[in-house]
Amino acid sequence: MNDNETINQDYSKRIVLNTNTELWHDSPSKGVKRIYLERNNMGEYATASSIVKFDSNSSFDYHVHENGEEFFVLDGIFSDQYGDYSKGTYVRNPHNSKHKPYSKSGCMIFVKLRQFQKNDVSRVVKDTSNLPWLSGLVPGLSVMSLHEYKSEHVAMVKWEPNTQFTQHQHWGGEEILVIEGVFYDEHDMYPKGTWIRSPHMSSHKPFTKNEGALIFVKTGHMV
Repeated sequence: MNDNETINQDYSKRIVLNTNTELWHDSPSKGVKRIYLERNNMGEYATASSIVKFDSNSSFDYHVHENGEEFFVLDGIFSDQYGDYSKGTYVRNPHNSKHKPYSKSGCMIFVKLRQFQKNDVSRVVKDTSNLPWLSGLVPGLSVMSLHEYKSEHVAMVKWEPNTQFTQHQHWGGEEILVIEGVFYDEHDMYPKGTWIRSPHMSSHKPFTKNEGALIFVKTGHMV
């Protein structure tokens, strides 16, 4: 596979990837590797979602974010000329923002490129380790809102062990990355590191068992 191939570009299909078993691909920068989740055929200008790993003392070339960049730090400390972003930090860099990222100690991030809605121009930096949790719609569920713009909603959702949610539909689609624990629904089980993309108006009935789960969730962004 090369960087100009299309990957998971049919948004009418449900996609499930366990990133623990996916292949790492070299980036143009030494010490920076990527797992491709979805990607069009535009190479380094692709609209893409990826897991990106920086070795210690590695960096990526200075670049511009056409149509924005969104990332969540999964491990380590990710840095650029504007600051350091530790594990659990959520960042949105809007259209035409620029930076030169690096990591001194190494890190891993979940990143989405060139997917901002038109006129969504806010820069967002949130350290989820310091933000409050709000009660969810059912007992055992806690929600931390990270960003909202028009139909798009981004949040962390914490599931206590043995929590059951109601059957519901995903208007505008739903995207989940399992951060901790094991997440379930009637279709399958999803361990830490699983990425799930469910299309517009799909439905499911999620729950947890004894492990509980922490998930990163985006909804309403695929219309």
